[in-house]
Amino acid sequence: MEEKNEVFSYTYSASQQAEIKGIREKYMPPTEEEDKMERLRRLDRSVTKTGTAVSIIVGVISTLVFGVGMCCTMVWEGLMLPGIVIGVVGIVGIVSAYPLYTYVTKKQRERVAPEIMRLSDELMK
Repeated sequence: MEEKNEVFSYTYSASQQAEIKGIREKYMPPTEEEDKMERLRRLDRSVTKTGTAVSIIVGVISTLVFGVGMCCTMVWEGLMLPGIVIGVVGIVGIVSAYPLYTYVTKKQRERVAPEIMRLSDELMK
């Protein structure tokens, strides 16, 4: 009997090649410049993430407090005045969420600015 050595060959399309390269690059060790660039991106993202998280927490809690105040005034008899006070406290919290975001973001930028400036100077050389 005769042996047949048939070989099957297949090439991937350009989009699949790009996807394969992208996956492969995830597992390769980063170069020093890529590592610095990733650290710069991470620091920049962390500035706004902190402010966003704080303002969302304050906004959600304030909205719930406002809802309790509405329940006091509309559902439970005899709690009209406490409900109004609780609702006003909730409204103040809701209104203060955005100024709190800008304040926290500003403070985070001041804290991270020296490191970002150092990394950006190194990368621009």
